[in-house]
Amino acid sequence: MAMDTRERFIAVQKNGDGDLTAFKTSSGRVLDYEQAKREIQAGAIAGANLFKGRDGEMYIRSDADGDPSNNLDALPRFE
Repeated sequence: MAMDTRERFIAVQKNGDGDLTAFKTSSGRVLDYEQAKREIQAGAIAGANLFKGRDGEMYIRSDADGDPSNNLDALPRFE
């Protein structure tokens, strides 16, 4: 099986409400929320997916793998 060479999210920024607002990738790029959604949709980011909220908007979440330590909310914050 080939190694997945796609980028992953390694750190996050949150607003005052605790909502995710930006993501740092394993290559050091910083993506705002909209950029991150486009990258996930394009298949460029591993370990994350999009889902449709009750409000009809698309949101980012980590892939369900049973490991809470890699959930997006559990990632370290960056400035």
